[in-house]
Amino acid sequence: MATALIGQAGSAPVKETLALVYSVFKVRIGSAIMLTALAGIAVTPGATPASWQIVVLALAVLFSSASAGAFNMYMERDLDARMQRTRNRPFVTGRFTANGFWLAGIVLLLVMSIVAAALATNAVAAVYVFLGAFVYGVVYTVWLKRRTWMNIVVGGLAGSFAVLGGAAAVDPGLAPAPLILVVVLFLWTPPHFWSLAFKYRDEYAAAGVPMLPVVVNETTAARIILAHTVLLVTLSLLPFLFGLGWIYLLGTAAGGGWFIWTSIGLLRCPSAKTAMINFHASLLQLSLLLVGAILDAWLLA
Repeated sequence: MATALIGQAGSAPVKETLALVYSVFKVRIGSAIMLTALAGIAVTPGATPASWQIVVLALAVLFSSASAGAFNMYMERDLDARMQRTRNRPFVTGRFTANGFWLAGIVLLLVMSIVAAALATNAVAAVYVFLGAFVYGVVYTVWLKRRTWMNIVVGGLAGSFAVLGGAAAVDPGLAPAPLILVVVLFLWTPPHFWSLAFKYRDEYAAAGVPMLPVVVNETTAARIILAHTVLLVTLSLLPFLFGLGWIYLLGTAAGGGWFIWTSIGLLRCPSAKTAMINFHASLLQLSLLLVGAILDAWLLA
């Protein structure tokens, strides 16, 4: 089956083929989503699951995200072919053949992830693991991306469900801190992705994808990005009032402050350069927030 999945990449060097597999399954994005699940565990009051349970749930989130990422590439190969940024992806170049074996492998990976999450933790956490993949793979990719600029707004729920999955592993009832983090992740995704789309708006327009920077002018897009950023950074500080410690607060304030500053810079001078600065600032903000939450749980417990 593995040979069938790889298709024409079978004759390529192993290292190159593995790099292509890594890109198709969007492992970097999956790793970030896995980190959000760990943060969900960290910020939820209650008895922390055993180490093996945390590891299994983290891997379940990673693999479910990977299945959704691969499905996204499988379904969007026609769009990817029309954009310079994505035209070298394996399903476009023919290095991987988009066939039923790929779909079967993607579904199998998702099912295994859901079952693993249920067996290691509980059914509620498993449902959230499924919903995260479903939102990104089906709701965002199939239903919304080509139809409305709200695509990534709704798609942002994928990361939120990872937080819920981690929190549910501790307490399915959900406390205030993880719920706030859920909203923060929901608000984070649009300005993060819109900043990237700002740079590539001509390509998205040519491909017929109605991302926000495509359907409104630069100034309006920058204002909406800044508004989302200010709101999410403000909310991200609130978990400190519900038990999180100084490590979380300092990391969140530092990363959030920089994200707001670069968003202001984008509004003052809308350009591809300032958009990418803002894009990278969003990654720093999220990283400091999640790592701060996890370190708080480990070091200040």
